[in-house]
Amino acid sequence: MTESLADPQAGTASAGARNTTGRSRLVALDVLRGIAILGTLGTNIWIMTHREGLVGYLDELKEPATGWVWAERVLQQLAQGKFLGLLTIMFGIGLAIQQASARRGERRWPGKYPIRAGLLLLDGLLNFVFVAEFDVLMGYAVTGLIVAFILATGERAQRRWLIGAAGIHLAMLTAIGLAMVFAPRPDAGPRTPLDPNPYADGSFWDLVVFRLHNAGEFRAETLFVFPMSVALFLLGAKLFRAGVFEPAGAPIRKWLMLIGFGVAAPIDLIAGIAGNGDYFVLTRYGTAPFVSLGILASVATFYLRRPRVGFLGRRLTEVGRTALSCYILQNLVASILCYGWGFGLAARVSADARVPFTVGVYLLVSLIIVTGAHLWLRRFERGPVEWAWHRGFQLLSGGKA
Repeated sequence: MTESLADPQAGTASAGARNTTGRSRLVALDVLRGIAILGTLGTNIWIMTHREGLVGYLDELKEPATGWVWAERVLQQLAQGKFLGLLTIMFGIGLAIQQASARRGERRWPGKYPIRAGLLLLDGLLNFVFVAEFDVLMGYAVTGLIVAFILATGERAQRRWLIGAAGIHLAMLTAIGLAMVFAPRPDAGPRTPLDPNPYADGSFWDLVVFRLHNAGEFRAETLFVFPMSVALFLLGAKLFRAGVFEPAGAPIRKWLMLIGFGVAAPIDLIAGIAGNGDYFVLTRYGTAPFVSLGILASVATFYLRRPRVGFLGRRLTEVGRTALSCYILQNLVASILCYGWGFGLAARVSADARVPFTVGVYLLVSLIIVTGAHLWLRRFERGPVEWAWHRGFQLLSGGKA
C-alpha cells in the first residue's frame, strides 16, 4: 500500500508529535482510514452474503423493491461508493505525505516509490485471485504510480491533470446517463441462475479458477474508474497541502461538508433508493465521491475541536494503522462465513432473512477485525501484512522503508 496506509507511522509520526495540531491531524488520518476500511465492508458484505456472489449481486440491482428489499436498498445506498471514494482520497493524501517526507529528508521524489507500487500491485493480485474479485488494490497501485510522477510536476500541471481526469470521468458518466435515457430497454425476462455456482457449491480452488476465467469482467470496474481515481488521488493530495486537517482549513472543510452533505447526499440517496438500480453507476461514481469529501471534512473538524480520542476513536485508529491487513482479512473472514468452501451460510439463508443476516455478518466481521487489530497492536508495531510489505520494501530497495 502507499506508505501512509501500509506503514501509517511513516511520514506523519514525527510531525504529529510536535504539537496538538499535529496530533489531531494524525488521529484524524488514522480514524479516516479505519472508517474507510470498515465502510468498504459495508458495501462488499452484500456481495459476500449473496448466494451467487458478485454475479448475483449485480444481476439483482434492477429487480423491483418489495418488503425487505427496501431496507436493503437503503442500507446499501448509505455505503455505496462513499467509502470507496474516501479510501481513494486517503491514498492521494498518503502520496502527499510521502512526498513531503521526501522533501524534508532531501530525497528525490518519487524515488523508490515504484517499488512500493509494485508491492501493492502484488498484494492486489493475490487478493483478487485468492480472496475477492472486487479488489481495489491493483487499480490503486497503477494509479498511485502515475500520480506519484504527476506530483513531481508543478501546481499548474497537477491542476490540468486533475481537471482533465475529472472531465474524462464526467464525460463517461454523461454518456452512460444518455444511454440509459435513450437506449431501448431489453425485455425483462426471468433471471438465469448461475450454474454451476462456485460461490455456493464450489471449493476454494473452484472460486480461484472462476475469478481467473472471468478476470476481464471482474477487472472492468478498475479500468472504468481509472480517471476518477487519478482525480481523487490528486484532489486528496491537494486538500492535504491546502491544510484541510489544520485549523486554518476551516473554510475548506465547511465547503466540503456543504457540498457533500447538503447537496450530494440527498441526491445520492433519492436516486439510489428510488431508482431501482437504474442510477447505480451515476450515484456510485458520480455523487458518492462528493459525500466522501463531506465525511473527510467532518472527521477532520471533529478531531480539531476534540483532540482527545475516545473508545470508538481508538478502535478506528487501530484499524487505520493496520488498514491493509484489515482490508484483506475482513474479506477473507466474510468469505469463510458465506461461501461454500467455508461455512456456506449465504446459500442456506432464505431471501426473506437476507437483510438481517447480512447486518449480522457485517457486525460479526467488524467485531473480529476491530478486536484483532487491537490485540495485534498490543504486541506488534505493524499489522502482519504491513510488516511483510515493509520487509519486502527493505529487501528490494536495499535500505529503510
